[in-house]
Amino acid sequence: MIGFGQIRHTRLRPAANAFAYPGYFLRLPLRALAAQPQSAGWLTLNGRGVFAVNDGDHGDGRPLLAWVDDLLRSEGVRDADGEVWLHTFPRVLGYVFNPVSFWFAHRADGSLRAIVCEVNNTFGERHCYLLAHRDGRPLAYGEALEARKVFHVSPFCRIEGRYRFRFMLSRPEGPSAQRWVGRIDHDDNEGPLLMTSVSGDLEPLTGRAVLRALAGYPAFTFGVIARIHWQALRLWLKRVPFISKPEPPAQHVTR
Repeated sequence: MIGFGQIRHTRLRPAANAFAYPGYFLRLPLRALAAQPQSAGWLTLNGRGVFAVNDGDHGDGRPLLAWVDDLLRSEGVRDADGEVWLHTFPRVLGYVFNPVSFWFAHRADGSLRAIVCEVNNTFGERHCYLLAHRDGRPLAYGEALEARKVFHVSPFCRIEGRYRFRFMLSRPEGPSAQRWVGRIDHDDNEGPLLMTSVSGDLEPLTGRAVLRALAGYPAFTFGVIARIHWQALRLWLKRVPFISKPEPPAQHVTR
C-alpha cells in the first residue's frame, strides 16, 4: 500500500513554529512479502531500484521481518505471529532518511498486539519505542499510548517528558483501510511542547501510484532532510535554546 497525504509539525514554545508539507509513505505487509517477494511489484527490495526498501535502512541490517520478530520476542511479546505492517518512507534514487518508521505487529487472529516506533536522528543514531500492553491485551486503533522520552532527536528539545501516540485507520478491521493517521505529541516537564502528525489516503502500490509519487514529489526523500535543517535554522533564528547532544541510551528499546 502507498499513502498520499501530509506531514504536520507544530511547536508551541518558547517560540511558535509550524509547518505542513505534502508527501507519501509506504505501508508494507512484511510476512506476505517474505513469502512472495516478487509481489512487491514496482518496489525494489534490497536493490538499487528507483523506488526501494532495503534491510539496511532499518533495525540492525538483518532481514526486516527477522529483526522485528526478534525484537518483540526479546521484549516478551511472543504472540505477534500475524502480519507485520511497516510504515516507512522508501529509498528514492538511492537516498532515504526516515525520522520515524512504525511497525504494526498483529496476532494470527488479526488483532494488533504491538507497535514499534523506530526513531532516527540526524547524528546517525537509532532508538525504538515499543508500545504494547504488558497484560497481553490487544491495542486498539485510536487508543492513546505513551512512552517516556529517552532519545535525543532535536537539539531544540530536552530529553524529558513523554510522547503521546495515536494511530487511526478508517477501517480498523483490515489492511483495506482508506485513511491512515498517526499522531505523536511531546509533553516536556512544563506541558505540551510539540504536536506532529502523518496522514494519508491509502491505495494499492501499483505502477501508476509509484509514477504519481515520483512525478508529483520528485525530490521528496531529499526534501525530508533538507526541511529538517531548514526548520532547525528557523528555530535558531528565533533564539530557541540549543541543547548539545548527550550520549544515546544504553538500551536500544524503551517500553
